[in-house]
Amino acid sequence: MIRQLAVFIFLTSSALAAHAQEPITVVGYNVKNYLKMDRRIDGEFRRQVDKPEHEIAALVEMITATTPDVLGLVEIGTEADLLDLQSRLKSAGLDLPHAEWCKGADAHRHVALLSRFPISATDHQSELTFTLDQTTLPFSRGILDATVQVNESYQLRVLGLHLKSKRKVPEADESLMRRSEAQLLRDHIDKIIAANPETNLLLFGDFNDTRNEAPIKAIQGKFGTERYLTDIQLKDKNGMRWTYYWSWADQYSRFDFIFINKGLLPEVDQENSYIHSAPNWFTASDHRPCVAKIRPVEK
Repeated sequence: MIRQLAVFIFLTSSALAAHAQEPITVVGYNVKNYLKMDRRIDGEFRRQVDKPEHEIAALVEMITATTPDVLGLVEIGTEADLLDLQSRLKSAGLDLPHAEWCKGADAHRHVALLSRFPISATDHQSELTFTLDQTTLPFSRGILDATVQVNESYQLRVLGLHLKSKRKVPEADESLMRRSEAQLLRDHIDKIIAANPETNLLLFGDFNDTRNEAPIKAIQGKFGTERYLTDIQLKDKNGMRWTYYWSWADQYSRFDFIFINKGLLPEVDQENSYIHSAPNWFTASDHRPCVAKIRPVEK
C-alpha cells in the first residue's frame, strides 16, 4: 500500500511538473476605446456613451479565440471598464482573475493586464515627465509593469505601453513626444536588466510608429548588447505583418509589437506566435491582437 501511494505521489508530481511546463499564451491588444466617449452611432452623434455592444461582442470573440493566459490591453477606460471586460470574458469561458490597471496622465485611455496567474509584483511608472522646448510634459499613459508568477520557478515580467498617437497637439511635436516617451521606457528597461540580467521581460503595446522610426530603435536598444530587445516578427495566417488599419487614410501599418529581452528569448516559441485575424476583426477594433507562445522553463 505504501509503495502504491509512493508511486501515485510520484506520478502526480510528474504530471504537475509537465503541466507547469506547457506553453502559455501572452496576448497584446489595442481594444479601441473600451470607455465612455462621444461617438457617432448609426449616423447619430451621442455624448459619453460606452463602446457599442456589437463591437464588444466581436472583441470578446477575438480575445477568446486566442485563449490568452496573460492579456495585455491598450485603450481601456476606467478600472470599472477593465472589470466589465474581465466579467464578459469569464462569461464567455475565459477566466482571467488577476487584474492590473496603470494610471497615467491621460484620464481616459489606459494600459491594463488580465492574467490567469497571480501577479507577484508591480512597478507601474505613472508619473514620468520629459521636457521639450522648455516645457515639461507628462508620459501620457505611463508604463504598466507587472510580474506574473507563472509557476513556482518561473516569473514573467510584463511591460505594457501606449505611445503618443500621430494626432497633432498644441503642446509639442507629436513625433518628438513619442520619441521622448520611448526613451523613458528604455531607461526603465535598462534599470530592470541592470538589476537582474536574467529577468524574463516581455513588452507589448501600441507604439504608433513603424519599426524603422526613432522611437522603436530607442526602445530596442543597441543590437548585440545584453539590453537589446528582440522583435519576434509576428505574422498572420496569410503571412501579413500589419496590425493596424487607419480607415481615413486607407493605410495598413504595423504599430503593435511584442518585444522580448535576451533572458526570455530561448523560451519563446516564435514559430507558433502570430497575429490573430478573423472576419469580424475590424468590428472589434482597428488593431489586431499579437499572440506570443512561451514555454515557462528557464533555459
